[in-house]
Amino acid sequence: MNAPRSAPRPPARRPPRGKPRTSHFVLLAAAGWLAVGAIPVRAQVPPSPQEAAAYGGLHAAAWKGDVAAIERAAGAGPHAAIDARDPQGRTPLHVATFARQRAAVKALLKAGADTAAFENGRYDAVTIAAVADDEETLRLLLAAGASARLVTSRYDGTALIAAAHLGHDGVVRRLIAAGAPLDHVNNLHWTALIEAIVLGDGGARHQATLQALLRAGASTQLVDRDGRTPLQLARARGYDAMVRMLLEAGAK
Repeated sequence: MNAPRSAPRPPARRPPRGKPRTSHFVLLAAAGWLAVGAIPVRAQVPPSPQEAAAYGGLHAAAWKGDVAAIERAAGAGPHAAIDARDPQGRTPLHVATFARQRAAVKALLKAGADTAAFENGRYDAVTIAAVADDEETLRLLLAAGASARLVTSRYDGTALIAAAHLGHDGVVRRLIAAGAPLDHVNNLHWTALIEAIVLGDGGARHQATLQALLRAGASTQLVDRDGRTPLQLARARGYDAMVRMLLEAGAK
């Protein structure tokens, strides 16, 4: 007996040109994942509830925002304790940044926490704040001398690239002002400007991100691994507003 035939699928509908589209990349990125090929890869790993519950000492104080405990520990123990590591390589500063405990961040910075320390995923506090769209914590870190120029993550990227692909336009402007490298190329062969297009949704925040990068002088001529320019990538996605911005900036 023949198996019943399934009903034909309706043809796929293409979103109207110019209308922002939420891509699979963006949905993954918003949850802290980045798709490489067909495989989503976890980008940053904040402390789990179980990890946080097991914390003691400075890690517990950082997670809870207990400034008094941070000040006591910083004054009583060796300086190296400020940069103690949990099993995932997170320092108290990483933990406080993940938890958005800004008073704890300030106390740790005052105590001499290493702002360039990487956790096991090769993320520093600046990149953690950038991915979280946490401008205030980012401001505290940069004001304390943290660098916006570090090469971070398994993708050999930067905080600017991470913020650009998520459309965190305010963070992008802060990082640019702090001297973040505009045209750094990661190991996916993407710049911040390219990521704002290929991992963006074409909407208002990604447009603002692109505009900030263009005004700062980011290159419109660097290409992706397949030799496609940012203008070609924006046209292929139907991101008309981005196409106009790129043309006005002299892109070809």
